[in-house]
Amino acid sequence: MRAKAHPSVHRPDFAQRFCGSGLREYWHRLHLGDQEPFPDAQRVARCAKQHAEFASWVDAHDGAKAVAEAVRDAWRDFHAGEYLDAIEAGQKLGALGATVANKAAAIHSLESGQSESGVLKLLEAAIARGEQALALLPDYANAHYMLALALGRYSQRISIVRALSTGLAGRVRAQLDATLKLAPKHADAHIALGLYHAEIVAKMGSLLAAVTYQASRESALEHFQRALKLAPEAPIAHIEYANGLLLLDASANRELARKLYQQAAAHEPADAMEQLDVERARRGPV
Repeated sequence: MRAKAHPSVHRPDFAQRFCGSGLREYWHRLHLGDQEPFPDAQRVARCAKQHAEFASWVDAHDGAKAVAEAVRDAWRDFHAGEYLDAIEAGQKLGALGATVANKAAAIHSLESGQSESGVLKLLEAAIARGEQALALLPDYANAHYMLALALGRYSQRISIVRALSTGLAGRVRAQLDATLKLAPKHADAHIALGLYHAEIVAKMGSLLAAVTYQASRESALEHFQRALKLAPEAPIAHIEYANGLLLLDASANRELARKLYQQAAAHEPADAMEQLDVERARRGPV
């Protein structure tokens, strides 16, 4: 999970960084984890060419260029840490906008000061957006991943036990598997699958986790290590690997987890989301 910023830590002016051509300049670094293609008019046009219903939506919203510009602006809000603005903008922008809106909702859901009912409502809206995006663009990796992210955040709010009993965990797993089938280098999906395996093993034990949910310690470690190779500059890859190790065996893995947190804390954050991760890493494992 991502935590709120520590007030004593300097925060760069990310809004200024991503003005104009700055967004494209930083895009590869910003999206190394989720493999999101840059939202230019060509990208929107390609999606429209492949999916007639999406094409109709684009035509009704002033064409590929206008949609692409609006999606880029929503991402600027996101990377600057304006998560409510990113949700508001993204939810109006169809399947491509759902990605930025849902990623923003997932982070904003972790902010303190919100009522439980408010957080659940926020995540339920994200799940609905994710399902709609997937219906329009079924071969879009992040339509699958962001739906998994929203489902996963919702599952965390209602407890892993309830998520397992109601089938939510299985839906998360299915969407993550679909993400990696479409985008094998999707580091964020590997991180999420690592946590999926680690949380189930920690809750149910190795034998029952393997028999019932095909979850294992070995698979958790494999996904975490793969994510680190794919996105070594991402603080969250180190943090969640550490958290997974602590879930699997806190006493045996505490020193390695501490080192992973130290590595995350030493990173230079690329945007406001990573700034939260670095600040969390500096506080160390809890």
